[in-house]
Amino acid sequence: MSMNDEYRIMIVDDEPDILDLLEKALNIEGYRHIVKIDNGISAVESCRKKQPDIIILDVMLPDVDGYEVCRRVRKFSTSPILFLSSKNDELDKILGLAVGGDDYVAKPFSPKEIAYRVKAQLRRAEYQRNPSKRMCLKIGELSIDPEGCCVMKSNTAIDLTAREFEILQYLAENKGRVISRERLYETIWGEDSFGCDNTMMVHIRHLREKLEDNPAAPKYIITMKGLGYKMVDPYER
Repeated sequence: MSMNDEYRIMIVDDEPDILDLLEKALNIEGYRHIVKIDNGISAVESCRKKQPDIIILDVMLPDVDGYEVCRRVRKFSTSPILFLSSKNDELDKILGLAVGGDDYVAKPFSPKEIAYRVKAQLRRAEYQRNPSKRMCLKIGELSIDPEGCCVMKSNTAIDLTAREFEILQYLAENKGRVISRERLYETIWGEDSFGCDNTMMVHIRHLREKLEDNPAAPKYIITMKGLGYKMVDPYER
């Protein structure tokens, strides 16, 4: 059983297609306990009864808007809330965070990006509940700290850009799995992967230059010809 199978996720949106799309994307990542709600009033009551671990909440709902739902939920729950909105204005994002939201994504969005953000929010929530169990990802000589956004190699700090860190973290969280360039790009950049090859190759090359003893013969980030990339532990091969 996947560890993700333990989490309870609630999706609140009045568009059935979006509910189904997000459910499918989350299922692919191993999340199975998903509740779909199409209005704000029911969402508040369901949150009170089911106590989901995270809530994906649309701003524009038919009865009360997502901001009001968030305000009501915050009276009894500290679970992460990820807002979805057709509005991409900075003031709307600020309002979403001000009323108690933890993240804000504008439509249209990549379902894979939402699944990735869900994973990140659940990880942060787990750390807040159990600060003594800070979850660093250890692969060979690498230690990747998602909370501190830092990477160590044999006790030496590695300076990465934000995008490089996101790529490395995603590959590390999926260690041993082949990740296509398209999926990696859509997850990290949150947009269609058309024409992404050169961009991804440049970022992977920079990562190898910083992480590998010999970038020309990488031990950690392996190219699977015609398929994508795979993160491996050289000491487990």
